[in-house]
Amino acid sequence: QVQLIETGGGSVQAGDSLRISCEASSSTFFWYSMGWFRQSPGKEREFVGAIDENGDRTYYADSVKGRFTISRDNVQKMVLLQMNTLKPEDTAVYYCAADQFLGPYGGNWYTNRSSDYEYWGQGIQVTVSS
Repeated sequence: QVQLIETGGGSVQAGDSLRISCEASSSTFFWYSMGWFRQSPGKEREFVGAIDENGDRTYYADSVKGRFTISRDNVQKMVLLQMNTLKPEDTAVYYCAADQFLGPYGGNWYTNRSSDYEYWGQGIQVTVSS
């Protein structure tokens, strides 16, 4: 069982940066690959990116590639989402999620399907104003 808690959301202006942290309760945090998702009102939950269990590999959705960076610290049991050059369309509730299975998924090490992640944080609001 893994409990995930996100912190660091808030309201910013377009072009600003923001970092979200996700802290895990499990001592076996290093077993899990981690994903970030977001959801806006009236929309389906959207994959943002993923990082493997060692932090060696990352993958990003096209909508955030080049602006967002995922990193992790297995000693601190944390995964970070650094968001730069934020846009109003980035406004959403952001969730971190843990995947114990570790794939492969159709030949890929990562999965962008929310159903493949076993544990979820409670979500944190990010609002970007124009």
